[in-house]
Formats: sequence, structure tokens, C-alpha cells
Amino acid sequence: MSKVVIITTGGTIAMQHDSLTGAAVPAVSGADLVRAIPGLGSVCDLEVREFDNLPSPAITPDHMFRLAVMVRQYLARDDVSGVVITHGTDSLEESAYFLDLSLEGHKPVCFTAAMRSGDELSPDGPRNILAAVRVAAARPARHMGSLVVMNEQIHAAREVTKTHAANVATFQSPWWGPLGVVDGDRVIFRRAQLGRQTFLPHSLCKKVDLIKLVTGSDAAYLDFAVSRGVDGIVVESFGRGNVPPHVIPGIARALEKGVIVVNATRTGGRVLDEYGYEGGMLQQHRMGVIMAGELSAAKARLKLLLILSQYGPDGRPDPAEVARYFEHSM
Repeated sequence: MSKVVIITTGGTIAMQHDSLTGAAVPAVSGADLVRAIPGLGSVCDLEVREFDNLPSPAITPDHMFRLAVMVRQYLARDDVSGVVITHGTDSLEESAYFLDLSLEGHKPVCFTAAMRSGDELSPDGPRNILAAVRVAAARPARHMGSLVVMNEQIHAAREVTKTHAANVATFQSPWWGPLGVVDGDRVIFRRAQLGRQTFLPHSLCKKVDLIKLVTGSDAAYLDFAVSRGVDGIVVESFGRGNVPPHVIPGIARALEKGVIVVNATRTGGRVLDEYGYEGGMLQQHRMGVIMAGELSAAKARLKLLLILSQYGPDGRPDPAEVARYFEHSM
């Protein structure tokens, strides 16, 4: 039998309702979480490691970096076929994508979670863990990178997003759909994850802000980000990457200061320089703004953080080189 390492980080999957507050709080250890799942041990050999027990809004890129270091050590072992990470759903798609960008090799890393805590009616966590272990132990999952296994569907970390605050079918890959499914004891893939990239900085030594734009936005937040010494800014734009006209002067000032500016659309789909009016993506592209392709703004921020950190604390990359990295997200 192969061995799968289960790393627990917390989240709803490890929570129960507190009698005093009436709300879900961290309460279950990693070992207890795994021990309570019938039939799990018959899939493969298991090893459990507790990384932390945090609600996922408390997860930071530094946590993700340390988690990647831990996972890398387990994947290097000959007796380990893959890793399963239990995680809170609020930031799961970010952690999964961060690890997809941070790990080399062919062994799968499967993130899973729960929308219902263990003491709710029909908790989904145990079944999700069982499915994730099946995927992590399956040979077809090799070379697929970091995956999200939820509701018996297998999603690519780059494409998946949480689409609903409470529904158990919340994790979806808009337009592209899942890579495959877990059907009983079978793991079935119908397509592969293409164009994966890896970035291996020694530390997260750069600072990248994300600024969400809305109707009537101006340059104030960009100017503030520049004043606090950021190395990069991701703007979350409209449609094909278009922004309100009053944002343009702030983008220009950021670029003049050497800040890398990346544009990611809030709509899904690809950023493209096809609109030439004031604030359109064509104008921004000519100024030096980098297009994030289909990446969400949150994932573009993590990717930019890893790219810039590769150059070290004092290194300054060529914006054209950074743009080439993002072309893979088109």
C-alpha cells in the first residue's frame, strides 16, 4: 500500500459548536479528525501531522510558505505517494494555488475542507477527506500539481474558486469545470492541468498589495500603497481589464517609482487590451501594466509575490520578464 500524509491546518472541518457562544470554533485535533472517518485506513497507509489549527482568514502568505516547506519534505520521501491538506474554505483556493506555484515533482497535493462542522447535521468533512486521500494515493493524480478535492470533484488549484458562502457545492472551476471526479473507490481524470510554473524564493521578502476598483475609484489607494513601499500592486479591474479614468494617474505614478503593476479582472475570463478609451486596458498595457490573464486578483497577488521574492530583498526584475511569467495565465 502507498502512504499518504495528512496535514491539518484547521478550518471548519476541525471545528465544533461552542455551548457558550453558539458558534463554531476550533476544537478537533488532526489525529481525532482522521480517526473518526470509517474506512479511511483501508485506502492506504496514513501519517498525520498537525501544522496548525486556525480559521482560514488567519492564514497568511508566511503560513503558506512554511506549509510548502513542510510538504516539500514529505514529498521527498520514497514511502510517500502524496499529501492531503485539510484547510478552511475561506482562503483554501489561495493556499492551494500558492503551493501549486511552490512545489516541484510529480506527487499530488490535495486540499480539502468542509462547509459544515463535525457536529452539524450531515457533515461533509469526513467524505471530503476520504475522497482526497483516494486522489492523493492514485497514480493518475501524478503530475497534476496542487488539487482541490471537494464534493467528490477534483479541481485545479489555478482555476478553482469558492462560489457560495454556505453550499457544499461551493468550489467550482468556472468555464473549465473539474479535472475529474471521485466515484466511489475510483479516481477518474478527464483532462490535465496545463502550463504549471514553479517559483522557489528563499523567503517572501517583497510586499504586494491588492486594490479592488469600483465605480468612481480614484488614485488614492494606489498612492497610499506606493507610500508604504510596496514592490508590486495588483488592481482588480472591470471586464477585460478596464479601470475608471481617475485611477490612471495613480498607476502612472506607481510605475514611475518602479512598482510592478498587474491587472486582474473581477469577472473571470481573460484580461485583454482591446479597449482603447481612457482607462481601457490598451492604454494601461502601453504604460507598462501587466495583464494577469485568467487569474483572479487574489491568486495574481500571490503569484506576483513569489515572482518578485525570487529576486531577493534588493533585486529588481525586468517588468518584461514578469509579464512573460503571467502570459502562462492567459
